[in-house]
Amino acid sequence: MAESKNRVKVHSKLTAVSSRPVGSGNKIHKFTALDHAMGLHSLHIVFYYKDNVLTDFDLDRARVSLSDTLSLYPQVTGRIARNGDGNWEVKCNDAGVRVVKARVGAPFDEWLRSADGMEEKYLTVWDEMPEDPTNWSPFRIQINEFEGGGVAVGLSCTHMHADPLSLTLIFKSWIDTHRGRVIAHPPVCPGLELSTRPDSNPKTNSVTYYHAKSIARAAPTVKMATATFKFSNAILKQCLSGVSEICPDATPFDFLGALFWTRVARIKGLKNYYRHSISICTDFRKLLKKTSLHFGYYGNALHFSMLSLGVGELNGYDVGHVVGELHRHVASVDDDEIRSAVDWLESRKGEEDARYGPAFRMYGPELTCVNMDHMADSYGPNGRVVGPLMYDTAFVEGTDPVHVSYHVGNVEGEGLIVVMPSSEEGLARVVTVTLPENELAELCEDQALLGLKPIMLLSGGRGC
Repeated sequence: MAESKNRVKVHSKLTAVSSRPVGSGNKIHKFTALDHAMGLHSLHIVFYYKDNVLTDFDLDRARVSLSDTLSLYPQVTGRIARNGDGNWEVKCNDAGVRVVKARVGAPFDEWLRSADGMEEKYLTVWDEMPEDPTNWSPFRIQINEFEGGGVAVGLSCTHMHADPLSLTLIFKSWIDTHRGRVIAHPPVCPGLELSTRPDSNPKTNSVTYYHAKSIARAAPTVKMATATFKFSNAILKQCLSGVSEICPDATPFDFLGALFWTRVARIKGLKNYYRHSISICTDFRKLLKKTSLHFGYYGNALHFSMLSLGVGELNGYDVGHVVGELHRHVASVDDDEIRSAVDWLESRKGEEDARYGPAFRMYGPELTCVNMDHMADSYGPNGRVVGPLMYDTAFVEGTDPVHVSYHVGNVEGEGLIVVMPSSEEGLARVVTVTLPENELAELCEDQALLGLKPIMLLSGGRGC
């Protein structure tokens, strides 16, 4: 475990503003029903660089390029307020983004080896939204310098504002601006218009599931812990080949989602249960076929669906069976399921007013698995694939991040599994797991996982 749980020391704060003010007028960014539903959560990303790419931020052109980037995102520099209907919106008033600078009392490599998920949160200092958010910045950037070199850039925001792709694209826009490149995915903010069609079915599985989530009781508070596993391209090729007869089209997400689900279910000891459920979180920008949604859409475009299997299937069958079931479930999510879920959220407005229903726990109470395969490819100027989106974020040529972490705040229930692309080319993936502390300790010693020879990062010194 880490020797110290307070190795990150904040030493300065400032506010970054747009280089081009919004100007006069009342420019407003309205949150959608889906945005409102995500209101209990926050979102945090940490980009790790072995080079000192931002050590002179106060004087460096990186601060200028950030201001130029923020000119494209007035909703990022604005402040949250209630409108006349009682719904949250952003008043784009150029108030700016909080930037925090900190020093880490550990060398770069030692931190990746010895810190755990709880300590990593110090790299993205965050204050929950107050009752009156008039002067509260909903976006934070934290620049952390390590002993002996290396930088971690932490980004945080309300999940009501953005989902993982949106927040990643804000950062990538900063990178593109800093390097004088054309911004690959400029923000598109049309509002999420997936209105009900006459032939839509309001009684879909998604509607039933969302309704159940909205009335679920709060889960008991337990101490959670986080660990990160990196699986190589070679290992995942071998694993997918091993399940090809059962599921020839299986993806790395299908395999890893199924693997971690079965191992976690075993640890939880589901002897008294007939079935066990997992919530699958999927970005639907690329899934929609009948309604186009731009990849650069700013806001939340996440769909949650539930897959339930018999405990015997999880514990008694080969993992290939679960891979097949998970693959079929993910493939079954279509326009109608997504549309009906958004329509149901819209329908929660009060009969006598236009106020959206209260936010509820979107990540949980079931074990939740997030699929981030939509970020697997980033394209260069000539249409050439240059690697995963989150790793195409070098401030200077040749200084790509060596690791990127994604965390969701206020997760309750059985736990969270995030499957994302790795810095290694091909099928390699990174899996970040948050579980009750005692369960995570057992998972980190699970022989089925360790047999795949993962590299463990930010796991409190646990090794393989």
